[in-house]
Amino acid sequence: MSEIATTPVVSTIATIGQHESQSVTIRGWLYNMRESGKLLFPIFRDGTGTIQGVAHKAGVAPEVFDALKGLTQESSVIVTGKVRADKRAQGGFELDIEQVQVVQRVPEDDPYPITPKDHGVEFLMERRHLWVRSSRQAAILRIRAEIMRAAAEYFDSNGFTRTDPPILTPAACEGTSTLFPVDYFGEEAFLTQSGQLYIESTALALGKVYSFGPTFRAEKSKTRRHLTEFWMIEPEVAYCDLDGLLELAEKFLSHIVQSVVKNRAPELQVIGRDIAKLEAIQTPFPRLRYDEAVKMLNQAHKDGHLENPFEYGNDFGSPDETWLSSQFDRPVMVHRYPANVKAFYMQPDPQDPQFALCVDVLAPEGYGEIIGGSQRVDSYDLLKSRIEEHKLPLEAFQWYLDLRRYGSVPHSGFGMGIERVVAWLCGLDHVRETIPFARTLNRMFP
Repeated sequence: MSEIATTPVVSTIATIGQHESQSVTIRGWLYNMRESGKLLFPIFRDGTGTIQGVAHKAGVAPEVFDALKGLTQESSVIVTGKVRADKRAQGGFELDIEQVQVVQRVPEDDPYPITPKDHGVEFLMERRHLWVRSSRQAAILRIRAEIMRAAAEYFDSNGFTRTDPPILTPAACEGTSTLFPVDYFGEEAFLTQSGQLYIESTALALGKVYSFGPTFRAEKSKTRRHLTEFWMIEPEVAYCDLDGLLELAEKFLSHIVQSVVKNRAPELQVIGRDIAKLEAIQTPFPRLRYDEAVKMLNQAHKDGHLENPFEYGNDFGSPDETWLSSQFDRPVMVHRYPANVKAFYMQPDPQDPQFALCVDVLAPEGYGEIIGGSQRVDSYDLLKSRIEEHKLPLEAFQWYLDLRRYGSVPHSGFGMGIERVVAWLCGLDHVRETIPFARTLNRMFP
């Protein structure tokens, strides 16, 4: 009785281990090629991972061997082969090649520009649309996706409702100097800095809410922590004070880190991240008053760890945040900053109104601020006076003042920038690698 021919199952590289000893078809691209005499070792990628194929000249049809041998980097292919376990292989499996179909062959006279050799950052950023195909960049983007998934999961499973604020706004949230103006049918509008003011409204309607979307800052900054366009997740909770907000922030961050360690261990390995440092991220997080942090900074200056002394009353700069956060093995929560260096909507501390009921959460290993939040002013008269003190257009904030006219309650919230968390969890030196296409002071391309 003759055997019945079976069609190979189509598999992704990520799930190929489910088909050990079976013939499977993968659809992807040639990532790299190694040759050894009559043996070819092509490495394929398909967006879910990479796998090494093996083809012996005597073991495959001549046309298959010739097609493989003629492949150029990033040529697109459909490959069929038998899955074989190999503990030495990345991912634990290799593919004994049986058939190959070349979908598009990259021409030799116009080769793929990003080769295995080292390239400068500027060269790679100019070709970011291709650079994202590299194993390291692909791993970073998968970790980014896990961070975003876990962030939304935490709120969705803890009684929060997602409510998305507008991207086009009539006024500043924190200050006019960092806004991108746009022409809105003959009137001036701005790209949003934050959804906070709007989700304060939905929090008073729904209790616990969050927003998740792009935000824009027109800061002319060239530091490794700044992008002009980035993604922010912002919860807001009615009947929540600063202490409740601190507890929310630490549980939220801990959930994200644990999810990345659990679900993206292979990607963390690809980028060489020390997972032990991430496994140490457990609640509770250390908490410092602004005053205590200032004392630490000035002692560090005396000990020669910081170049300049810190002037009490200022907000922390990047070097200050970097040093403070490097002193802890988990995020540190610095709270109660001087009110005059913080935003107009932050509630003064009733014990000492010169301080605001606010918090900055600094990531360890010197990564600095990843969360900024506060208890909000809930008094109509105080909020109105703060808007006037900051010389903001009162007419643009009448709707925001309505939230204090009609059923005002204590409420709190924070914003977390996704890209800074990606930089921290991936151990990156610069945020430009944390987003598919970075927008910085001098970059709008590709």
